[in-house]
Amino acid sequence: MSIRYLVMLAACMAMSGNTLAEDGEALAEKNNCMSCHTISARSMGPAFRDVAARYRSDKGAQATLEKKVRSGGAGVWGKMPMPATANSVSDSDIRTIVKWVLSLK
Repeated sequence: MSIRYLVMLAACMAMSGNTLAEDGEALAEKNNCMSCHTISARSMGPAFRDVAARYRSDKGAQATLEKKVRSGGAGVWGKMPMPATANSVSDSDIRTIVKWVLSLK
């Protein structure tokens, strides 16, 4: 493989990371996640950065959080329940939002 292809591959990978951040945040805004969550401060729900920190070492975090977003839940972050989004947010959007949340530092 020539150096030119390696450089192009690295550039594509770098650009895809930025797209994930932009897409995930935009989808979180579009699907009203930001009405209860913020990126770095607790509001009605936990900050997305706190979620990322809690699940950082959990290999099954993506699937766990996708299920939680679809089904809703309560008791993990306090008494305020998170409503289910099963019918209002597509599986693809949920997957992208959760991937973005888990990517936050």
